[in-house]
Amino acid sequence: MAKARSSAKQSRAQAPAQQQNGAHALSSKLARYLDPEATWDKDQLLDAVHWIRQAVGLFCGLLWGAVPLVGAVWIALFMAISTGIIYWYYAYVLKIDEEEYGGHGALLQEGLFASFTLFLLSWTLVYSLAHF
Repeated sequence: MAKARSSAKQSRAQAPAQQQNGAHALSSKLARYLDPEATWDKDQLLDAVHWIRQAVGLFCGLLWGAVPLVGAVWIALFMAISTGIIYWYYAYVLKIDEEEYGGHGALLQEGLFASFTLFLLSWTLVYSLAHF
């Protein structure tokens, strides 16, 4: 019974340390996405670009629906914003040589159609729910 108590005390003492290590690990992983000195393999970079584009699509869709914007001009603006953010991210933040990762076309196309779908879905749902 004494062993059970001491192991319970040890596990409680280790819990804050593990939470701090987990928070540190998360912050170091997030910092990597903004570090131009970090090394990227092709799949990691394409995954990062994909998820950034999904976040932009969701944000713009929610915003466009809440503000009640309608029309093709806003679709074109979303495409320009999304593409511009991705280009800025890999060219100016990460400062990578795009030819190593398939060129501008591969990087700018990554996640585009899924993001566009998420954008349209969130825009339509928010607009329909908030303004009808």
